[in-house]
Amino acid sequence: MKKEDLRIVYMGTPDFAVESLRALVEGGYNVVGVITMPDKPMGRHGSVARASAVKLYAESVGLPVLQPERLKDEAFLAELRALRADLQIVVAFRMLPEVVWAMPRLGTFNLHASLLPRYRGAAPINWAVINGETETGVTTFFLTHEIDTGKIILQRRLPIADTDDVGTVHDALMTMGAGLVLETVDLILADKVEAVPQERLCANPAELPSAPKIFKETCRIDWGLPLKRIYDFIRGLSPYPAAWTELVDKEGKRLTLKIYRAEKRPAEHAFPVGSIHTDQKSYVDIAVSGGFLRLHSLQLAGKKRMEVADFLNGFKRMADCRVA
Repeated sequence: MKKEDLRIVYMGTPDFAVESLRALVEGGYNVVGVITMPDKPMGRHGSVARASAVKLYAESVGLPVLQPERLKDEAFLAELRALRADLQIVVAFRMLPEVVWAMPRLGTFNLHASLLPRYRGAAPINWAVINGETETGVTTFFLTHEIDTGKIILQRRLPIADTDDVGTVHDALMTMGAGLVLETVDLILADKVEAVPQERLCANPAELPSAPKIFKETCRIDWGLPLKRIYDFIRGLSPYPAAWTELVDKEGKRLTLKIYRAEKRPAEHAFPVGSIHTDQKSYVDIAVSGGFLRLHSLQLAGKKRMEVADFLNGFKRMADCRVA
């Protein structure tokens, strides 16, 4: 079968999923339909509906789009069957019921932003950086009943630099993943897939790091951690959703502060953990175990993100605060 004859249904929602869809379309593959999340209510009263990044791209190139509320809804399943897909591809979508992933004759494969079986879950890029990993990657695998556990088709590796944050790793994996999706489709077309059970790649499943969903409280900085752990935590949540802490002044008033970019400054010191050291003009250092964390990009609640010098120019009480 030629790639022009292979009927593909693509499923995805955020920016990360657009690159792979674009690669399929521009590569001449036959995408017959796109499934994405319903438009998200926005605005003060939810009166404005925001389309997903995948929907916006799909409509721009004339692809039919389905946006089911429930994936087991009979009307949606009838529409999906009518597309007569030979293969389904999932990139950053949602957990599929068997009635959906088992529908195409060639199955359904997923692109996951980690080196499975490591970092199964909703936020693999964040947790890899938070945990100080020096390498990650992308994996394609066939869907099965348990999430992120199907047989692996292909993997590609990506080094993580000490200065990378989630944004840079996300973009690199997005591009790498698009290439891997095309390679995977070509393997399936050529009937050359030799899928490997994930159990073969893991001697002790109990030791595998996971990637659970991240909530607001997950993002709060624990200043009792060592310098490197705090540094990795901040870059593992930057630029989104962003690590945060509270500034506490002498009167006990608290203000929420997001930190997007910082620098490790190892040193021996006797300052209390969480104490702030600043010239009130160009730098802010926070004392932690093993040294100081120098802040570079931050955002006070209700304000815009800014570099530290601009922040200090508008916030004159930094020297009188600590973090908690």
